[in-house]
Amino acid sequence: MAGRQGGFTLIELMIVVAIIGVLAAIAVPRYQDYVARSEVASGLASLRGYQTAVEEKVLTGTAVKQADLGVKNSTDTTRLGDISIDDIKGGAPGKVDMTYTFISGANTGKKITLGRDDKGDWTCKTDVLEAYRPKGCTAGLTT
Repeated sequence: MAGRQGGFTLIELMIVVAIIGVLAAIAVPRYQDYVARSEVASGLASLRGYQTAVEEKVLTGTAVKQADLGVKNSTDTTRLGDISIDDIKGGAPGKVDMTYTFISGANTGKKITLGRDDKGDWTCKTDVLEAYRPKGCTAGLTT
């Protein structure tokens, strides 16, 4: 009896390709959502890093200047976004807005703003999609 040659049939290979296609169709959008959410979390974490320094400046009565905090200016951006800090003039003392503007990635052009009011309360506002919005951040931006 002659030996039988083993291998995969065409239909078996087509089934494997179809399964891989279905898995990719599900996994790729989920991964893109994950990346977008992680970009937003990274932007918020970048702002939170300056929150203590801003609070110290306000409590000691010192003007909050972006350069004094070591925040890079708009010509020296991070890979994902740009931070700006605005000591709001004309309002009550201690009102400060810190804004992270996404310059690349899934959220390009979107912003997250951490704002401090004159009572010392911090709020987070953003215009990123609700699906990517971090807990504690509401829709809309402080002006």
